[in-house]
Amino acid sequence: MNGGKSLGDVLRARFGGRAGFAVAEALGETSLTVPAEGLAQTLAELRDDSELAFNQLIDLAGMDYSQHAGGESRGPRFAVVYHLLSLPKNHRLRARVFCADDDFPVVESATAVWPAANWFEREAFDLFGIAFAGHDDLRRILTDYGFVGHPFRKDFPLSGNVEVRYDPQRRRVVYEPVSIEPREVTPRIVREETFGKEGESG
Repeated sequence: MNGGKSLGDVLRARFGGRAGFAVAEALGETSLTVPAEGLAQTLAELRDDSELAFNQLIDLAGMDYSQHAGGESRGPRFAVVYHLLSLPKNHRLRARVFCADDDFPVVESATAVWPAANWFEREAFDLFGIAFAGHDDLRRILTDYGFVGHPFRKDFPLSGNVEVRYDPQRRRVVYEPVSIEPREVTPRIVREETFGKEGESG
């Protein structure tokens, strides 16, 4: 960046003294954790600050940390991650905000900052059950209206809760309990009893 400052340096200068903000740099990537309070204002600042100029939202995704780091949760369960690009400055940023309530995860919508957030937020709502306050059309986008649960949550069953089929007698789609038998899908490796023991030839 200009003046020899890194993106992390600029972010620390802007947000380092504010509560709830944290900057991390690893493997050539920069991440910024932001508090949920005033989220839309923070995102607008990332876009409008002349030294940051993140004018493009590349992606937005939900996260479920309930089984993170070996199955132990270390804080709030749900988060929203924004991947941002600055075309004028040619740098990228990962911004993350945690949802305060695990039972009803909600954060402010980013659609007023980047209109492209519209369908991304609908996807996160559909797959993770994260609500976005201020979104004017928050409804499912990948699953159907009768779908039960949110399939990207860590506690969602692999086979789902219901299955759908067309019933020719009723002439409509019907929902039924899942008929798939639970099965182990981990491949098994069968080896000889002496495999790997000292003195084995071959």
